Amino acid sequence: MSKRDYYEVLGAKKNASKDELKKAYRRLAMKHHPDRNPDNPESESIFKEAKEAYEILSNDSKRAAYDQCGHAGVDNSAAGIGAADGMGGFGDVFGDVFGDIFGSARGRSGGVYRGADLRYELSLNLEKAVTGDSVNISFPSHKTCATCKGDGSKPGTGKSECATCAGVGQVRRQQGFFSVQQTCPACKGEGRIIQNPCTDCGGQGRVQQSRTLAVKVPPGVDNGDRIRLSGEGEAGKNGGPAGDLYVEIRVEPHPIFERDGANLMCEVPLEFVTAALGGEVKVPTLGGEVSLKIGSETQSGKVFRLRGKGVKPVRGGGVGDLYCKVAIETPTSLTRDQKDLLKQFQESLNSNLSKHGPRNSSWRDTVKHFIDDLGS
Repeated sequence: MSKRDYYEVLGAKKNASKDELKKAYRRLAMKHHPDRNPDNPESESIFKEAKEAYEILSNDSKRAAYDQCGHAGVDNSAAGIGAADGMGGFGDVFGDVFGDIFGSARGRSGGVYRGADLRYELSLNLEKAVTGDSVNISFPSHKTCATCKGDGSKPGTGKSECATCAGVGQVRRQQGFFSVQQTCPACKGEGRIIQNPCTDCGGQGRVQQSRTLAVKVPPGVDNGDRIRLSGEGEAGKNGGPAGDLYVEIRVEPHPIFERDGANLMCEVPLEFVTAALGGEVKVPTLGGEVSLKIGSETQSGKVFRLRGKGVKPVRGGGVGDLYCKVAIETPTSLTRDQKDLLKQFQESLNSNLSKHGPRNSSWRDTVKHFIDDLGS
């Protein structure tokens, strides 16, 4: 009996991609596998036929020979398919076709793992965050064991092949008609077992130590900024690369300034006489004191801007500004004479309140209209 065309068997076009062939085979294998169709010779035959077709068409060289010469070009390649094990183990189907769903052990790196990344919180005052600094930090981490060079075995002994998985790092477990591939519980996927652990690291290949590093903090860093130090994290396992160290900046609250990006803000207490008559006050900046000119009749809450007295951000851009918000301070601990003078001063203002206190007068008028409306 002549064989059917392999593309026809899978229900695929001749120009089908590998992914399309895999999907077609998976669909047939799931439907006709003998475990799902016991005592059904027709399904068993379809399954064998599909398996043979996929074995040929999923191999580039065999597919090229089949496309050129048909079955004659691949008869030797296909002759043994399914012969040794009847219909073939469904574990092969699972590993080759369904590995993209459940994962596969193929391509494992023999237990070589990259080290973990570390995080360190660095507290800085505002001045150091703005100007930059070099800071020494100390933290615990793992380094590669110098005795066994990260192998974990006592020098001169080495590791032996895992008897449970025969060095593959994976074991297969049958679950119904599925053959599930899992990490070997004995060697944890490495494929090798330590028979004589290193006495210095106890077989871990790494030892813990306290490390000190000099961290260069660039000028202009802000809360939440991170500095990445490549390769300064945990040592890798079995010769794997080290992780990275991330230094996260936390800027401490400042007694005078608040930062908003490139700008700084501060509150400046102002005597009410200076606010009324005008004058100059000394205000702080990160570069020292400067004089701020106060105009006459300044109201509480007015904000003055000092250009270029802010911060130059770490990510570039111009230097920000300093915003000074004045808060007029009411005198305290007045003497009787001072109180008398203030009363006289207040009486002189009351004679023409709309002129000397326009906001007060306007507010009182608004309140009066509100009260009148409530009573009407």
